[in-house]
Amino acid sequence: MHLSKISTVLTPLLNAVAVLSSQAPADDLSVLSQEVARTNNQSLLWGPYKPNLYFGVRPRIPNSLFAGLMWAKVDDYATAQQNFRHTCEQNEGMAGYGWDEYDIRKGGRQTIHDAGNSIDLTIDFVKVPGGQHGGSWAARVKGVPREDALPDQSTTLVFYTGLEGLGNLGVTTETEDVRGFEGDVKFTGYTSELGDFSIDVTTGPESNEHPEHGHPTYDEKPLDRTLVSSLNIHPEQIWQTKVILFTQMKKEVDEVVKVYGAENPPPPSQLFAIKNEPGDGNMHLVQKVFRGAFEFDILFSSGSSSQPVTSETLTEKIASTSLEFSERFDKVHPPQTPFDTEEYSEFSKSMLSNLVGGIGFFHGTDIVDRSAAPEYDEENEGFWEETAEARGRAQPILEGPKELFTSVPSRPFFPRGFLWDEGFHLIPVIDWDTDLALEIVKSWLSLMDEDGWIAREQILGSEARSKVPPEFTVQYPHYANPPTLFIILEAFIDKLDAKKNASIQTVAETEAADIFRSAYIESAELGDAYIRSIYPLLKKHYLWYRSTQKGDIKSYDREAFSTREAYRWRGRSVQHILTSGLDDYPRAQPPHPGELHVDLISWMGMMTRALRRIALAIGETEDAEEFGKYETAIERNIDDLHWDDDERTYCDATIDEYEESVHVCHKGYISIFPFLTGMLGPDSPRLKAILDLIGDPEELWSDYGIRSLSKKDEFYGTAENYWRSPIWVNINYLVLKNLYDTAIVPGPHKEQARDLYSNLRKNLVENVFREWKKTGFAWEQYNPETGNGQRTQHFTGWTSMVVKMMSMPELPASEQKGHDEL
Repeated sequence: MHLSKISTVLTPLLNAVAVLSSQAPADDLSVLSQEVARTNNQSLLWGPYKPNLYFGVRPRIPNSLFAGLMWAKVDDYATAQQNFRHTCEQNEGMAGYGWDEYDIRKGGRQTIHDAGNSIDLTIDFVKVPGGQHGGSWAARVKGVPREDALPDQSTTLVFYTGLEGLGNLGVTTETEDVRGFEGDVKFTGYTSELGDFSIDVTTGPESNEHPEHGHPTYDEKPLDRTLVSSLNIHPEQIWQTKVILFTQMKKEVDEVVKVYGAENPPPPSQLFAIKNEPGDGNMHLVQKVFRGAFEFDILFSSGSSSQPVTSETLTEKIASTSLEFSERFDKVHPPQTPFDTEEYSEFSKSMLSNLVGGIGFFHGTDIVDRSAAPEYDEENEGFWEETAEARGRAQPILEGPKELFTSVPSRPFFPRGFLWDEGFHLIPVIDWDTDLALEIVKSWLSLMDEDGWIAREQILGSEARSKVPPEFTVQYPHYANPPTLFIILEAFIDKLDAKKNASIQTVAETEAADIFRSAYIESAELGDAYIRSIYPLLKKHYLWYRSTQKGDIKSYDREAFSTREAYRWRGRSVQHILTSGLDDYPRAQPPHPGELHVDLISWMGMMTRALRRIALAIGETEDAEEFGKYETAIERNIDDLHWDDDERTYCDATIDEYEESVHVCHKGYISIFPFLTGMLGPDSPRLKAILDLIGDPEELWSDYGIRSLSKKDEFYGTAENYWRSPIWVNINYLVLKNLYDTAIVPGPHKEQARDLYSNLRKNLVENVFREWKKTGFAWEQYNPETGNGQRTQHFTGWTSMVVKMMSMPELPASEQKGHDEL
């Protein structure tokens, strides 16, 4: 794209980047940083940032404007009451739903195959830049009855918009007919952050049809009208839109029964129509009732934009957004052999789009136990009973309000931020939109308390808490979680290094749209400034892990290179270590305060390596030297404390009845964590045993991916069976990445790693794709015996890492004979 075609929105940023092309002074760097922040906020301000809803739009501003959509088939009374869609749910009989294409800075298309309501919905959402308040946006809602639908099926849709906080919002379309609006409906409003704005809800094309019937209520409320109910709702209840709608509907039902009796009701399409009472308020329900296929537009126009959004603008934007998405996808994440086909490209686009389409903005209070009970140190035998008692007498408090910009693991089941999930989520994202990934990392770091703790699960506000059982809402400041955000920061360092070593590229050669996504890469100074801005938080976070999750070496006369580098997860119960992320994976029985956990020391090794590299990148050489010493000590202690010569694998450690340190070996994901975190080099004497374990079909290998626990383990497939056999895509990605890293460098196990890599990549991707085609969903985990997707559906968080797997290169077959079993 030529510079002459770049929009005026980009010009200041491009100029600022150009300034820095020749070692700019600090003042210029400050100007650039401010301009990048402004540009990012403008292009990221609006989005479908309520991912718990099938369609819910809001800005990245707390207590602001929001909008959403509800719908139901209204051909019979029971269906209309039971099948009103709003929040994403697992048990609603969907035949699949999600984003086919989606770019967070431009928009995309979501399709919803609602088998229960016999309707397929397509929602095109686009963003229109312009003005000083984050631009405008628009959505086109189309519905087509499914093949099994009744002729002339009736469907009702309710668009709603509201204000969580201060401002004004009201209907400005004038009508003298109290029975409803025959044309478009316009709302206007104002908030201090958004300025003036308007929302138009159109009637749609002339092809739209509406139900007709002979009941007297039709004349009172014709269904070819748009009905608007304007309400004033308490801010704490305003998120409960479906309850608000049902309350309004019940009033109308009661009135109809009062007048016509229960024996003479109108058709459900009429009975479940709200009363037309437009005006001012902080909540507005806009209802339409259609017969057969339908279409209408929702147009949000910022008052500071040069011109309002129209349906014609929307039509043009839908086409250009789709084209630009496909072009960028082919550039950034093109599936490689053997997945370079149209059907795998469609699959990969959908998975990436649903990952990015799952990004939300959350705000509100959370519940924290700040009691700091001494029992939480877990230093005594039987500590799990003491900690349970301490939790029982604690008095958790509300903290905040807080804000978080993050993706979510699953829109229907886990529509909130999870710390260890997010690092995996961002692995495909950082290639697609580096600046977006860094924005999310910074948002997570902003939640850190003065000690360096970040809650592992972010349940912010009443709406988020409504999806979580009360016993799981409390967060504990001694609970850790795998520090996966450091994977992303290390990937960012890799990108900065690659950019510095690449041939110089002028600003004019960088596509305009990419400036939005890669400013921190295009300008090395800006990238360094970003790292410097978060570096104190990263150090604090790291030191929090070292102090709160430390393990005990000295008390049990353990022999190790370092007397300090040992780690133990806190938050342990008899059967679970939820904080590890591997909830029910077999550990020492009974639990003991002398336990050491090999997965945690491996995470600490990765975290230390990343922090060393970050320190070097910004010239903090003394820190880098200190981190380097920690890293060496951790590498040595992983072997000294956790390698078991007899089992030929890495194991947890505990203290037996003779007060001796012993290994607890359950071969599975835990056993290969030093490999997963990059702590084993290609020449490691332990690597061969790890590769053999991964490739053994009697242990971890399956036709569908790497099992979480060995088939030979006594606990395989038992009890809860969460991390005791199923295949998890996030861990399989780490296996795949490190197999690849081993296969492309000289080393004694290069050929074995290559064979494992090629076969694992093929098995994993083919199975996730097959289940997606069969069920319409990505799944939380996959059955190692059948490959079937299981547990949470629409798990487009880390399961979307298959996008990255498909874009990884196909390695040529090794010259040596591969594993027959593979």
